[in-house]
Amino acid sequence: MAKLTEYTVFQGRAGDHNDLAIPGAWAIGEELARRSGVSPDVIGRPEPASNMGWREELDAALPTLKAMQLRLDDVFARGGISIAATSRCAVSLATLPAVARHYPSACIIWFDSHGDLNPPEASISGYLGGLALAGPVGLWDSGLGAGLRLDQIVLVGQRDLDPYELNLITQHRIPHIKPEDDLANELRKAIAGRPVYVHLDCDVLEPGIVPTDYRCEGGLSLDDLQSCCEVIAEHEFVGIEIAEFQDAWESDGPPVSPNALLDALRPLLAQR
Repeated sequence: MAKLTEYTVFQGRAGDHNDLAIPGAWAIGEELARRSGVSPDVIGRPEPASNMGWREELDAALPTLKAMQLRLDDVFARGGISIAATSRCAVSLATLPAVARHYPSACIIWFDSHGDLNPPEASISGYLGGLALAGPVGLWDSGLGAGLRLDQIVLVGQRDLDPYELNLITQHRIPHIKPEDDLANELRKAIAGRPVYVHLDCDVLEPGIVPTDYRCEGGLSLDDLQSCCEVIAEHEFVGIEIAEFQDAWESDGPPVSPNALLDALRPLLAQR
């Protein structure tokens, strides 16, 4: 029997540097609703960016992050596929422990120009989003749980990694598929038949394709992303979170449509 696809839009703060990703997530949610005919559940309400340190940002975001975690727990408990627009990567502190509870053998595909694998003491920037994957794998206690193992992670597209992350990747032999690699074949080998949950930070893409906070040269094309999604669709698909899509190239700029991005994700977004 086909699984029900459920949609969620996160609208709270999550360590934001600016005010562009919350409306970006909303734009994705609106377009997903138009395509699917299903209105998303909305978690949180917009708040202005404050640009504080990770601890202050986490304390401020915790109530809404906990609500997001409950939402995914509910979706997965009903056997649903989760499609979520999550504004910032820090929302993964809440979502991934829920994935781990319901799909303990899942493979987490982390599309990002960064690793986000620093615990607070190793962070160079002090940015909450840079700790987003480290919490769910138990490298630090965010207050939102953990449950993932490092051998469940597959990194795709990273090209701006800190020394701590590089050492972690080497020490634990975490698959790291670079933009210049044979993406489809390497990804298929790394998934190794497991169920798949996807985190997409839009800065994995080549700068200029969609608006993002960070811009790192040498990224994936939309065709690359679609090829990866076709491989993922060959497996049991648990869900996807779409993060770091900003709705404009600059503050007060004209809105940018997420359509091209969602078209590339079509293999995963089709009603199942």
